[in-house]
Amino acid sequence: MKTSEQCWKRRADALLGVVASLILLAMMFLTVVDVVARYAFNRPLRGAFEVTELMLLVLIFAGLPLVSFSDEHATMDFIDRILGPRSQRWLEALVQLINTAFMFLLTWLVWLKADRIWGYRDSTDVLRIVYGPFVYFMAVTLGLAGLIHLYKIIERK
Repeated sequence: MKTSEQCWKRRADALLGVVASLILLAMMFLTVVDVVARYAFNRPLRGAFEVTELMLLVLIFAGLPLVSFSDEHATMDFIDRILGPRSQRWLEALVQLINTAFMFLLTWLVWLKADRIWGYRDSTDVLRIVYGPFVYFMAVTLGLAGLIHLYKIIERK
């Protein structure tokens, strides 16, 4: 029988996989249409690059909590080979603690940046899409990743 955590992870994987696929498909479609319009009709899509950049931002930061939950961050495991099981557990806990601290630090810094960006309504050049909500989204996903790392520390005890 599967635990609720495994069930939740499977559903989150499926949902984020579908969302990521749709975003990638939209980016691909937008790029193809822009290239065809640019070279066949000499009429590029207005703001296509801006929309592609924002979709990429959403794609990357939406996946960050899932990567944290699955422990799929890039790692170097050369130290693990020389440590015993107890030392490995301590090292894993230390790494989770450092990840938690950095994610929360980044959350705070990005949130402050989002406040400033929202304050002066910074936006894209062509389509005038306001950056603020996207930067707040970045801060929220960083905070969620930090909570996941904190949960992993508490769970190990």
